[in-house]
Amino acid sequence: MAPVKVCVIGTGFAGLCMAIQLKRRGEQDFVILEKAEAVGGTWRENSYPGAGCDVPCHLYSYSFELNPNWSRRFAKQPEIVDYIDHCAKKYDLHRHIRFKSEVTEARFDEARGLWTVSLADGATVEARYVVSGLGQLSRPQFPKIPGLESFKGKAFHSAYWDHGYDLAGKRVAVIGTGASAIQFVPEIQPKVAKLSLFQRSPAWMIAKDDHVFPAWAKFLFRHVPGVQRAYRAYTYFLLEARFPSLRRAKGLFARLAEKQCQGQLDKQVTDPALKAKLQPDFPVGCKRILISNDWYPALSQPNVEVVTDAIAAVTEKGVLTKDGRLHEVDCLIYGTGFETQSFIAPMKVWGRQGAELNERWRNGAEAHRGVSVAGFPNFFVLYGPNTNLGHNSIIFMIEQQVRYILATMDEVTRRGAAWADVTPAAQAAYNDGLQKDFEKTVWNAGCNSWYKNAAGRITNNWPGFTLTYWWMMRHPHFQDFAFGGKPA
Repeated sequence: MAPVKVCVIGTGFAGLCMAIQLKRRGEQDFVILEKAEAVGGTWRENSYPGAGCDVPCHLYSYSFELNPNWSRRFAKQPEIVDYIDHCAKKYDLHRHIRFKSEVTEARFDEARGLWTVSLADGATVEARYVVSGLGQLSRPQFPKIPGLESFKGKAFHSAYWDHGYDLAGKRVAVIGTGASAIQFVPEIQPKVAKLSLFQRSPAWMIAKDDHVFPAWAKFLFRHVPGVQRAYRAYTYFLLEARFPSLRRAKGLFARLAEKQCQGQLDKQVTDPALKAKLQPDFPVGCKRILISNDWYPALSQPNVEVVTDAIAAVTEKGVLTKDGRLHEVDCLIYGTGFETQSFIAPMKVWGRQGAELNERWRNGAEAHRGVSVAGFPNFFVLYGPNTNLGHNSIIFMIEQQVRYILATMDEVTRRGAAWADVTPAAQAAYNDGLQKDFEKTVWNAGCNSWYKNAAGRITNNWPGFTLTYWWMMRHPHFQDFAFGGKPA
């Protein structure tokens, strides 16, 4: 099979955004590789009860494909998957997608200027460019607790929810209190006999300003030019205005943010003992701020126990805490999130001079502008290192990255080259600047979070306004790249 121009990996928001923009430019010479049997990425995988977005859906969608039919301000998982599927069908992407095609590795041949992408079934794809749309939240993380395999009851991760298992009347243990748990715990709490929630540290919480869109609003979005675009812009700037409260651990904006979050806790939790367990001891924003109206009320119910004692082990019958108490349960649910530091694992990517990307990132992932990695020509990462947000929509960031990648491809063509490789000096200078910026942010205020690696280096978040990122990505500095080879 002849090489394709572009190989896109994944059919979540990132991968499909890249493919759609290729299609809109008239490009047909590309393939999309998807390990599953349907599009959707992490939204397809995470179907746990209550799964939904914590960014308003009119912004958590493509700017070029507005949807006037969102049922509510914060969409639930089925509606988001429907939107992704709609986009794939509208832009005729299914004929470019190879389903059940899990990528195991990609190798760059510098002499030919081509990537060879290997699949789990033994097939290969050759491509001039490779774009990874795997994102940061695609690999579920399981807790490292002695005895997990000895548990005789039902056990599953929230990302692999077992909808065939009836939780009614069961004793359930939930390990983890992150963004997934705050959605599914209130959903299952009324059904179970007893819910034991094992919390390592509490999170700051703010109210979710959610509502159903009335028919008249959807009519305006659908039929009145500019109304939906204006509502999207309003939502964007409303969220963008939240960033100053994340920029510093102290100061006026930080105090206002803490007052808002503390008010939520004080209003919804009246039991002093429970409130003490749920009271964070770190600045607002140091860890991901969670958004919910029903988390605190659910934890206040008589069939719920918040356990803050450290877990010693899991036994055949349940969870043993370090105080010697055995919490006997019928079902164990891991709400422990995702492996956020690997970015592309378990896929292996081999660049120039035998460099392997996971090994290169062993001490912390980094990329130039979150997209390109020195030594890996024509390989691009969407939703890559230091592009995650704590205040706005990642879809906005992905669209800027796709535009940047396309501009780089155009520059390769203009120069008559086969590949572009960001220089190590440019990548180092860019990331040194990022880490210097992080020293001033609340994320470096002393807490541990998934934004950091084990050494304390912040590898996930972007340290500024999204407008700053937009401006930077609109102006590629091609002097930061080396161009080489001749196209075949």
